[in-house]
Amino acid sequence: MCGIIGYTGPQRCLPILIDGLRRMEYRGYDSAGVAIINGKGVVVKKDVGKIAALEALVDADPPHGTIGIAHTRWATHGEPSQINSHPHLDCRGHFAVVHNGIIENNESLRETLKAKGHKFRSETDTEVLSHLIEEYWDGSLEKAVAAALRLVEGTYGIAVVSDLDPDKVVGARKGSPLVVGVGNGENFIASDVSAMLAHTKQVVYLGDEEMVILTPRGYRTQTLNEIPVDREIEEITWELSQIEKGGFPHFMLKEIFEQPKCIQNAIRGRLMEQTGEAHLGGLNLTDDELRSVERIVMLACGTSWHAAMIGEYMLEEYCRIPVEVEYASEFRYRNPVIGPNDLVIVISQSGETADTLAAMREAQRRGARALGICNTVGSTIAREADGGIYIHAGPEIGVASTKAFTSQVAVLAVFTLHLAHVRGMNPEVNQELIHELKAIPAKIERILKSDAQIVEIAKMFQKTTNCLYLGRGYNFPVALEGALKLKEISYVHAEGYPAAEMKHGPIALIDEKMPVVFLCTRDSAYDKVLNNMSEVRARRGRIIAIATEGDESVRERADQVIWIPHTIDPLVPLLSVVPLQLLSYHVATLRGCNVDQPRNLAKSVTVE
Repeated sequence: MCGIIGYTGPQRCLPILIDGLRRMEYRGYDSAGVAIINGKGVVVKKDVGKIAALEALVDADPPHGTIGIAHTRWATHGEPSQINSHPHLDCRGHFAVVHNGIIENNESLRETLKAKGHKFRSETDTEVLSHLIEEYWDGSLEKAVAAALRLVEGTYGIAVVSDLDPDKVVGARKGSPLVVGVGNGENFIASDVSAMLAHTKQVVYLGDEEMVILTPRGYRTQTLNEIPVDREIEEITWELSQIEKGGFPHFMLKEIFEQPKCIQNAIRGRLMEQTGEAHLGGLNLTDDELRSVERIVMLACGTSWHAAMIGEYMLEEYCRIPVEVEYASEFRYRNPVIGPNDLVIVISQSGETADTLAAMREAQRRGARALGICNTVGSTIAREADGGIYIHAGPEIGVASTKAFTSQVAVLAVFTLHLAHVRGMNPEVNQELIHELKAIPAKIERILKSDAQIVEIAKMFQKTTNCLYLGRGYNFPVALEGALKLKEISYVHAEGYPAAEMKHGPIALIDEKMPVVFLCTRDSAYDKVLNNMSEVRARRGRIIAIATEGDESVRERADQVIWIPHTIDPLVPLLSVVPLQLLSYHVATLRGCNVDQPRNLAKSVTVE
């Protein structure tokens, strides 16, 4: 959550900072601001609203300078307002700070500083940092920042500039991502590589409780205790075009249409159909260690939690091993039973989700081995997990996840195949799964051709206020995901339920105004879901069905049908979720919602 960009070099920094903010606006868009060293002092420009509001402000009176920091905010402490926007200054205006995260001991620090005469302007926790740095100033910006942060409890990714030490940008992180961009005679810092990809592909990922001191001449990294740290430079492999819309009206639609390619990338080089094997580098688990696993616990939040549920069903069916799926945010605050033969799998698109990261660390502390499934190379989960799998979906900019979800499910299928082979399960069953998995991208392409039909169906939802999504078996998590997508981007209240549970309460909601989306594909629960559809039809509910191509029984019961190709049960979610993504997208656009930047949300949830 929130986006940071900083620059030091020979170029005028304002255009670089604004462009970086634009590329990170999905991380938060309540307010935005810049702080630039102009040779006379620190110039701060900030305003409530999206980046466009800040652009209008700086266009009217552009600050000049070659060193600066900028921020786009997702509000935690203090409502979105001009005064609560970042950057924040100290009493005398010498130190400007931008911050992602939460300072948990903010109130006690604030009271201590007030007693020493410091005057606060905002309601934010961040402002204590600028005053702490002022308090510890002794001629070196990095020493003052380090001293201030040694008092802080909580999470942070920060960047700091000062006209008293004017050629530096100092950054530090703990629990919130921060990446250094290494250029030629210029250097960058950001919370996301997308902010600086137009300028460099050479990056350094900071670890927790590490700092970086940037000047135009170079950079150095150290701990908060000022011990030098040697971090390797890594090369970003994706292109700038991948974080641009490419002719689509929204990133979300582009990313929905990228899913065939993303799934190909997720499975490429990992499947051997002839033997029924799957190879995964990076697990750091021997076959004997995998055979000794007695239980798998999967931890995730939001969309990743829905993917985990599908993984649970696959692993239990193919590997005959008990699997539990838990919300990471709940797991970390209870007293979970974790044994030495448990394997914990954590799933996070960003690899920075605060609750998931904390849950992983708790599981590791209790002796479990942890595998991470994530999309972001160099992320904290990728670095701290005992092993892991990258989903290779490429950057996902739309706040509502689409291609990351299907890529996660695809990777979970590959892991299932690997574990099933290691544990000596039926190779013929594995071969069928591999064959069908390879066919999925082409089948999604066929579904995407239904986009125009889905636009017309979306008009049924345009003025609705409630909707029910129902599925069974592998389609139950898809019902949850479909409902979540509709809520996230169109602000229509929607609930996902197991179809059989409809009779235990939700059926009371059904009338002629209530759209009900059924996932009724030709799978093991097919006949039961048909009966549930009849029950809704008897109560005059409006039925939209996702069904297997050519199914006349579904056609007879539904008002509208979106057809998907046939596949085996475990892979149905990779197909059935796609029309639900498109349906949510088109409902949101018809309602005039900001699809890529839905209210109150941000892409990477790095706070509790």
